[in-house]
Amino acid sequence: MPRKRATIREVAQATGLSPAAVSYALRGLQVSEETMERVRAAAAELGYEADPIARALASGRTGMIGLLCGSLEDLWQQSLAVGISRGLREKDRYALILDAVGDPARERAFAQRLRDQRVDGLIVQPIDPAAAFWAELCESLPVVAIGDSIKGTAGEVVFDNRRGVTMALEHLRDLGHRRIAVLTPTRASTPDRPADLHVTAEADRLGLDIEVATAPHGLAGATSAARDLLTARGPSAVFCFADSIAYGVYAAAQELGLAVPGDVSIMGYDDHPMSGLLTPGLTTVDWDIDGIVRAAVRLISAATDGGTRRRRVVQAPTLRERGSVARVPLTGA
Repeated sequence: MPRKRATIREVAQATGLSPAAVSYALRGLQVSEETMERVRAAAAELGYEADPIARALASGRTGMIGLLCGSLEDLWQQSLAVGISRGLREKDRYALILDAVGDPARERAFAQRLRDQRVDGLIVQPIDPAAAFWAELCESLPVVAIGDSIKGTAGEVVFDNRRGVTMALEHLRDLGHRRIAVLTPTRASTPDRPADLHVTAEADRLGLDIEVATAPHGLAGATSAARDLLTARGPSAVFCFADSIAYGVYAAAQELGLAVPGDVSIMGYDDHPMSGLLTPGLTTVDWDIDGIVRAAVRLISAATDGGTRRRRVVQAPTLRERGSVARVPLTGA
């Protein structure tokens, strides 16, 4: 027969304390360090485990943090989800991960479902940061946004997209590129993302001829979009707003018999670990994913613990030069 779950009363009897005192000690509240250690040792010996449902009812908390990803076909977002899940576990919290698959309607439905399932807070890398529903959602639970700012959040880890886009385009310009294609996962239904707006303005400032096209994060879709672009226009460089999309450009170039970077230069935007393994390695913009994870976990933990101060972390970019971008010959375009 399986062993019966030990109760908090049995831990109290073993330690000579009241059940209330044991409960406080197990949660690290209102008791000395010595008492806390004694209670936890007795609980471990007896095999006591807190009933998660009873604990949630008593505290009003589930210990669950919703993690809503824009698209888990983006390998960088996969790495982000893994890092945040591990970071939350170190804080005795658990991630409930949902994938919006690049669909703004699904993003809204999933965000509302997580709220209705009583998660303690929500971390989101939004597809549509300007959507009206975020204001109502942020009033009902703590939300931390990653990447783009959302009005009303408890905190945000935003990317300095102005600096990142400028850094990328200036690097291409300095190497002689003037005809540049930009591949973005942003859809026509979500046109106001800062990076997409800034790339057009910066291209005008730098005198660049750019064409912006949409590409999904998945390899097959990104390859198809890149193939159409390379066949129709023949840019000297392709700047991708995700390394996952850049991998599709590599695949399309290979299909078309184009050398990288001899025939076309390729640049990414998030420095996924895979990018250094390509041949040639992908030149990209590094946003320090470990720093993003630490900041997001810290902000959501503070907010769900009752903190009322809204905090904003601005993540600075670093250019990671590898071999996928070449200087354009003087006779080239």
